[in-house]
Parts: sequence; C-alpha cells; structure tokens
Amino acid sequence: MNMEDEKEVRSFKELGVCEQLLEACDNLGWRTPSKIQALVLAHAFEGKDLIGIAQTGSGKTGAFAIPILQSLLENPQAFYACVLSPTRELAIQIAEQFQALGSGIGVKCTVLVGGVDQVQQSISLGKRPHIIVATPGRLVDHLSNTKGFSLRTVKYLVLDEADRLLNEDFEKVLDDILSAIPRERKTYLYSATMTNKVEKLQRACLRNPVQIEAASKYSTVDTLKQQYRLIPAKYKDCYLIYILNEMSGSTSMVFTRTCGATRFLALVSRNLGFRAIPISGQMTQEKRLGSLNKFKAGECNILICTDVASRGLDIPSVDVVINYDIPTNSEDYIHRVVRTARAGRSGVAISLVNQYELEWFIKIEDLIRKKLPEFEAQEEEVLLLSERVSEAKRISIQKIKEEGGNKRRRGGDDDEEIQKFAGSNKNGKLSKKTKRKQCKFHLN
Repeated sequence: MNMEDEKEVRSFKELGVCEQLLEACDNLGWRTPSKIQALVLAHAFEGKDLIGIAQTGSGKTGAFAIPILQSLLENPQAFYACVLSPTRELAIQIAEQFQALGSGIGVKCTVLVGGVDQVQQSISLGKRPHIIVATPGRLVDHLSNTKGFSLRTVKYLVLDEADRLLNEDFEKVLDDILSAIPRERKTYLYSATMTNKVEKLQRACLRNPVQIEAASKYSTVDTLKQQYRLIPAKYKDCYLIYILNEMSGSTSMVFTRTCGATRFLALVSRNLGFRAIPISGQMTQEKRLGSLNKFKAGECNILICTDVASRGLDIPSVDVVINYDIPTNSEDYIHRVVRTARAGRSGVAISLVNQYELEWFIKIEDLIRKKLPEFEAQEEEVLLLSERVSEAKRISIQKIKEEGGNKRRRGGDDDEEIQKFAGSNKNGKLSKKTKRKQCKFHLN
C-alpha cells in the first residue's frame, strides 16, 4: 500500500496522540508531525504491522516510538519493546529519543551495544526496563549469558535501517532473535531504501503489513546538488584536498571504504591544516562517540568515516558529502548523500570516481535514474597541491609506522597495511600489487 499521496499533515492530536505524549512532543519542539509520522501513526494506533520507507532525518524514530510508548501507557510492563539497529551510534541515538519522549511518564530504556561493559548492561537489564535498544550481536550475547533475561514478553519489534540488518553479517543472529520473540507481536520495519531483502523479511515475519512510502524508493531531495569527477586513481588524494579547500567554510563528511583509510586521510588532512577527525568500526566505542560529539559541536568540521556513519545519525548541519570511495552497494550511496540537504537546506554531494570504480558509479546513476553533472576543476590547478599532499602523506605514513612499532615486533606487516592506506609508491603511482587488488575487488 503506497501512502505517498495521502492528505496534508495533520496535528499530533488529530492523529490520536495522547495528552502525555503531546506534551513530550511539544517539549521537543515537534509542533507538527513529519510526513512519515503523519502517514504512519493512524495505522500504528490501529495495531497494524508497518513497513516505513523514508529518508534519513525524516522523523522515523518518532514514527515508531510514539505508538510504542502510547501502547505502553495502556499496558505497562517490562521488556515491552525491542528495537534493533545495525550500528552502536544509531542505537544510542534511538534510546535517547525514547528517553526524551518518555521522560514525563517514567519510561526506562536500556541500550545493549558492543564496546561497552557487558556486566553493567546485565545490571541494567536486572532493573527490568520497558524498552531495549540493541545491536543484534550484543542482544544475542545477553540472551545466551544474562541469567533471567528473555524476550518472551515483547509486544513490539522494530528493525531500524532494516535493509542493513538483513545483510549476511546479521543473518544468523537475527534468526536467533526472531526465534526468541513471540510470534504474536507488532513488527515495524523502517528503511530509507526498499530492497528485495526487506521484501523477503516482510513475507517471513509481518502479518498483512501496511507499506508506507514517505519518499520514493531511491529518491534524494531537490535541494541536493549531486556531482562526480572522473579522476586518475593516483591523484585521488589531491582532488580530495582540493575539494576540502574549495569548501573550507563548510561542514563535510568524507566516506571511505575501509577503516584504515579514515585514519590515514584524517592524518593527511590535519597535516595540511584541516580540522578533520575519523570515525570507523575499528575505534573503541568511547572514541567513536568522542569523534561524533566533536563533529556535532563544531570542534572539527570534517568527519572522515566509513558507512558506520551513513545510517540514521542525527547530524543536521552537514553541507557537503564527499564519496572518496564509491560504495560497492548502490543503496549505500543514498544513505550517504542524504546526510546533507536536510530540513529544507541545500547541500552538495561529490563523488570521486577512478577507473576501477566506474562500473559501480554507473550502477548508482541507474539506481537514482539521473545522469550526474561533472564537478568542475582544472586538473593543472589540482596538481599544484601534489607536492604538499605527498609530504603530508609521508608524515602520516611515518606516524602510522611509529605507532605500529609494537605490532611489528609481534610479527604484523605494517608496510602492507600502510600501502593499503596510501595506495601508491614513492613516485605517487599505484603499485602493481595495489592495482591487482583493486581490479580483483572491482570484478567481484
């Protein structure tokens, strides 16, 4: 059922939100429902299973948190709802939203994510919270190891960023979770993109769901200016620094394919005077949140990240998204670029495409049904930065080598890892080994 053409947004009160939650919405500054909230709430209050397709930043969390909390008010009990998220940061953010909405009605919420002491989490479960927000792996850990904890009383299951949760990485643990939760429940799936995997799960565990699309499957807003630049692989770093310099007054997110590249590019950028900070899945949870908070607070205006930062995070002030590496999964492109041009603001997305990534980029254009214009830059002007960028890379490589000294003594191969980060030899050309790796990755 496509609800895209439903009437204009009504008030929260008209949609049936109770007085306690109306007050909470007002305290959060939510004067009128977002489009996805307006389309979803009436069906949620009728007890329907839901599939919500909406862009990041559209109010998805409120769309599932409000009906869950309203139902909890009518039937208060522990372990009432379980919300699954693919990333730790998004789980923490969802929990904060539940706590903000439920602060006036005594809602207790627990976050179960990796990188945090499991014993403390077990203690919090012992206090019998109403809402559990978790990453799948850590939730299964507690189901197996925390005495007295089960999901047998769960009335609501939410899969946020459902397309990501249905990747092979989560397949086994998701099956374990579904088998531990009652079949008689309400199930909500939310995603910015509808994939075959979401449709498959829809058939498997939802009952006559209402599908609500607050945006077309792979749409981006009109205020987003999308561009690309076809470049030689060996000059990719120069083009990145050139763009960051051109956009020096902006808040930017730079997406890379690997965790190591985030650290390397952050070092290179800082050596050239930019306020850049990395975030990736290899960092401790404390460091990841620290990077995110510094970026949100404006202490650093460039966040260099993997796709761990492309999903759902509340970062409202991003001006520019740069795809340093083209994502191999076309849908991930949508999740990256909608980090900008939010809430009616304009934004820019620029993709740096080398010859090894061209096939992936063509698939992205096919997905969004749009031929993107080329980002204008004089190559001669870009290459004027080559000497400075090479020196910054040399300093960064040396720093990584020094910090990796202990690893080398344990038999690790730092040189190979550095080669992967830098992707070039002393002359600035791609090494034969790197070329072979990129070609192999490209063909797969």
